[in-house]
Formats: sequence, structure tokens, C-alpha cells
Amino acid sequence: MDLLNTLVDKGLRREPPTREEALAVLATSDDDVLDVVAAAGKVRRHWFGRRVKLNYLVNLKSGLCPEDCSYCSQRLGSKADILKYTWLKPDEASQAAAAGVAGGAKRVCLVASGRGPTDRDVDRVSDTIKTIKEQNEGVEVCACLGLLSDGQAERLRAAGADAYNHNLNTSEGTYGDITTTHTYADRVDTVQKAHAAGLSACSGLIAGMGESDEDLVDVVFALRALDPDSVPVNFLIPFEGTPLAKEWNLTPQRCLRILAMVRFVCPDVEVRIAGGREVHLRTLQPLALHLANSIFLGDYLTSEGQAGKADLEMIADAGFEVEGTDQVTLPGHRAATGGCGSQEAAGCGSHESAGCGSHEGGGVCGSAAVPSADEPRTDLVAVRRRGAGTDLAPNA
Repeated sequence: MDLLNTLVDKGLRREPPTREEALAVLATSDDDVLDVVAAAGKVRRHWFGRRVKLNYLVNLKSGLCPEDCSYCSQRLGSKADILKYTWLKPDEASQAAAAGVAGGAKRVCLVASGRGPTDRDVDRVSDTIKTIKEQNEGVEVCACLGLLSDGQAERLRAAGADAYNHNLNTSEGTYGDITTTHTYADRVDTVQKAHAAGLSACSGLIAGMGESDEDLVDVVFALRALDPDSVPVNFLIPFEGTPLAKEWNLTPQRCLRILAMVRFVCPDVEVRIAGGREVHLRTLQPLALHLANSIFLGDYLTSEGQAGKADLEMIADAGFEVEGTDQVTLPGHRAATGGCGSQEAAGCGSHESAGCGSHEGGGVCGSAAVPSADEPRTDLVAVRRRGAGTDLAPNA
């Protein structure tokens, strides 16, 4: 296919596709999906080899968010039956982080629900970052706390944070349909604040909210313009009790096409498969490793993910290897100039509610009966009941 050959050549040169070419990737048929994966896989392997970076989420404060992000189980007015708790103490957060590090995670992503942190919250998170770094040698830490005020990114950086995550989530044109309590411009401003403070910027999207192909291309090109070091790609989990509970718009093949499009537009950036991979990619998850070079290990913020052991087996069986702490994530030309310097893969990016990250992920403990391909897989959505904020061991 001439389109795919052109896109591979451009990706190897770090040249972006045109909007028309990006739209054409999304428009390819299911019959061509393996060709699309193979082409984008060449670009992925050129810049990242067969390494897979593991990231681990720690939900520092769950639920009770004043923002109205429609996709989020922690939103204002959410009736989702999720865990709700206030701030973890630094030692509690460090203990949770240690489980992820022991499972192979190279980066810990600290997430808190809310519009944005107060200065007291920044002090609290700074203490947590210092504790985690003291108790877990070599770990990278990303913060995801919502909209930042002037000076807060610098304080997080001084405390030892390596990265900051804040997703754009959807296109500027449709942002007001998803959230009304803050603006698209607010999110762009926070990503720019992180950049300016010397933090590795992480910003991504959520697919499956009813957006058009044009919306997906718009947000990915907007992300490229912001130049984050990592782009998490979330797939909407339609949590019961949220406004988007009935939005089941994704198939495994469409998820692969979206990931391929992101890889072609952002060839040398860390692309992370974030929330929803278990629910929407399902048995095709291993194919997505040919497109993305990073995943989350174990559970997400308010939902359960695939067992950490299964994640590691999937990576090995697909012929990939877990990236070590002694390996630099980004290609040399980016690692030398971007964010925190060397091991940039960054951020939590798992559907924030104004930066909080919420309904992503999903359990794997479905019913014995297998629904038909066009049925919503509500059986795969499982609320997190273990790990941070509970007395049960985390999944890592």
C-alpha cells in the first residue's frame, strides 16, 4: 500500500504525515489492519527497538472531584461505585509505589483527583516524591495533579519530580461538549508550565467518546505541536454512573488504527497504551505492543487492570523486553534536549478529571459467556477494590 510506505519513510525521518494521510490511516479497513500494524511497527522499532517501558499508577486521592469531565468516574455528581478516600500519607504512597517497582515499573505516576493542587497540596506531594525516591532507588516519578498555578511546576521539579502529566483528551472543537468547568486552553497552559519548569511533559488523549476521525487527528496534531515526551492513548471505559456510560464505540481493530495513527504523527515520542486496553483491545493487546512502547502495569486509578504477571507474560510472549532502569527511553536527539534529560517516558496520563485520571483500565474477570463482537463488554469493567486506599495488596 503506497500510503503505508510513505508513512514509514516519513516516520523514519521524523517527518509528520499530512492530515489527509493521518485520516486515511483511520479509514483503512479491518482487512488491512495487520498491514497498518506492520508499517507502524517499523517506525516504533526504529526509534525504540523492542523495549516496553512499564509505568505504575498510585492514586493519592480518589473521588470527590469538583470538575464535571463526562468521562470520569471521580467527577462531580458521579454515581460510579468507586473507592473514595483523601490523601495518602507519604509512607503509604511509597509502599504502594514499591509494589509497582518490584513488578518491573520504571516510573511511578502519582495522581490526585481535583481541579488542581493548592500550595499545601504541592507541599504534601513534594514530601511524597522525596519519600518514594529515598525508598526506591532509581525510580522516576511523574505527578498528575490537575491544573497548575504559577510556580507549582518548579516546586514539584525541585522536590524531585521527573515529569508532569496533563492530557488534552479531545479536540479543541469538541472540548466544551466533554467538560464545562475548565477549558482546553487551561490544559494547554498546564502542559506549557510543565515544559517551562524543566519537567518532562506528558499529554495524551481519550478515544471512544463519540468523537469523529477529524477530532482524533486534530488532538494528535495539537499534541505534536506541544511536543510532549510521551503521549498516553486512553480508550474510554464507559463507567456506569457517568454521562458517557452508553458510549461503546470502539473495536480492537479501531484501537489499533488509532495507535498506529498516533505513532505515525509522533514517531519518536513515547506512545503509551493507557486506560482501557483490556476492555477494548482484549485479545489483540499483544499487537498493540508493535505500536506503543509503554504501558501501565497492573491496576489503574478507579478500575482494575490485567494482572501484572499477565502483563509481563504478554510482553515476553510477543517478543518484547521490559525496559530496564539503566536504559534511556527516548532516542538520543530527544533525551538530550527534552524534559528531565535522560529517562523521559513520562507521566500517568490516564484520563484525568481535571488532571486526576479516573475511569481508565478495566478488569479481566468477565463472565463465562462470550458476548458477540458488537455487544458492549460491560463484563470487563471492574472497579478497583485493592491497592491504594484499601487494606488489600495491590496488583503489580
